Amino acid sequence: MEHACSHSVDHDLSNRPADKKAARDADSESKDEWLATKRAEEQEAAVAWAKQFDMPQLEGPEKALGWGERSRHQLMTAAHTALVVEGTWDEADWAELEEKARSITRAGWWIDQRDADGTDLLELLDAASEADRGTENPFR
Repeated sequence: MEHACSHSVDHDLSNRPADKKAARDADSESKDEWLATKRAEEQEAAVAWAKQFDMPQLEGPEKALGWGERSRHQLMTAAHTALVVEGTWDEADWAELEEKARSITRAGWWIDQRDADGTDLLELLDAASEADRGTENPFR
């Protein structure tokens, strides 16, 4: 094994117990399956939420759309919990934030904010650039 500091060390893995080898192989497969199931459940919840609250379709590369939808859903629900349920906001304040969130249609923007705290969402929405905003639909 070559380390970052440029020294190398040889490791003999031939004497690793068979049960540990088998556990790792079986475990990584079950983790992959678990993660795929979890992502599918999150995606289903995000799509249902977006439909219920009239959120626009996100724009971007096909690979980013699902991740963006899940990120938007998670950040919006975290913000609602922090600001309305546990905070001091009323529904009118939340409706204003929701309208700002609807204007952000670039999936990448939501992905970039995925680790943000829900209480920061208003500031993040205000700081979003024009490239992050979709074309406004006056007939919505």
